[in-house]
Amino acid sequence: MVLTAALCFGLVKAFQPQLGAMLLERMVDRRVGRDVLADLPDGLHVLLCGTGSPLPDPTRAEACTAVLAGRHLFVVDAGDGGARKLALMGVPLGRIERVFLTHFHSDHIDGLGPLMLMRWTGSAATAPLPVAGPPGVAAIVAGFNAAYATDNRYRIAHHGADIVPPSGAGAIARPFALPADDAALVYQRDGVSVTAIRVNHAPVAPAVGYRFTYRGRSVTLSGDTTWSPALVRAARGSDLLVHEALQPRLLVRLTDRLAVTGQANTAQITRDIRNYHATPEQAADTARRAGVRHLVLNHIVPPMPLGFAYPAFLGDAHRHFPGPITVGEDGMLFSLPAGSTTITRKALL
Repeated sequence: MVLTAALCFGLVKAFQPQLGAMLLERMVDRRVGRDVLADLPDGLHVLLCGTGSPLPDPTRAEACTAVLAGRHLFVVDAGDGGARKLALMGVPLGRIERVFLTHFHSDHIDGLGPLMLMRWTGSAATAPLPVAGPPGVAAIVAGFNAAYATDNRYRIAHHGADIVPPSGAGAIARPFALPADDAALVYQRDGVSVTAIRVNHAPVAPAVGYRFTYRGRSVTLSGDTTWSPALVRAARGSDLLVHEALQPRLLVRLTDRLAVTGQANTAQITRDIRNYHATPEQAADTARRAGVRHLVLNHIVPPMPLGFAYPAFLGDAHRHFPGPITVGEDGMLFSLPAGSTTITRKALL
């Protein structure tokens, strides 16, 4: 019997509820309870949970990067959508030990509330989430705690203290002094060292990047910065450099379009942001001068939803750095096993 297209469509339509339920069940079986960290080898692992910026990009959440160092899980910055991306990647949010903030621009902090909430409710946490950062972090944490206080009470009343222990709600600030010189140690435990790096994001201050070191492997995250000699010195010899990037040759086209469509305010903002971000070429120059092995670009500006456009975004970056350059995408996992020099990449989304 040959089924016509119309008949096939009719059968699918008739059984759509059953087929839809089957597909959803398969998705649940595949995703729920997944722990992507469970089988990773000892070492450093970097998970990109937000490679975008405040400019709308359907493929990228705002600034968010997770770092697994041995058994310790950290998150650097908590932009909008970052927590959801981590959950979709199969990262158990209850394991997050600490958040490190680079600075206090909205796109680096406005996902902190969902991250606090999902960590607490997903693991019955009995202590608030530590949030580390330079001076000013205490005010940020206090604001989020105040904003979520009513919601926390609702959840405790609804689910009970055994499921959502009141002592685990919210966050607690862990401020550190801005490095007097290039960098300063801000965390050390079980062979894991985290160094804060003073970077240049003026007029935004304070602003820092971070270097994570564990068992001979290291990764440096720039945070938001222009060209920074301090970052070059602090990143020296890193296996992986995750560096922000803005391509002005492409951004000018977005600016022009905003202007001609009557969006003068936003057009002026896209003009202004060029002077406190690094270009892909400058990020590549930092990677070369620091002698890093692999460069990953994040905080992508302008939005790059199409991989086909990546060469245009990179511009002349490959002329500045002879090593591999990756345009970061949400869901990427970079693994740096201990006792090795390898760097592997995997897509989790």
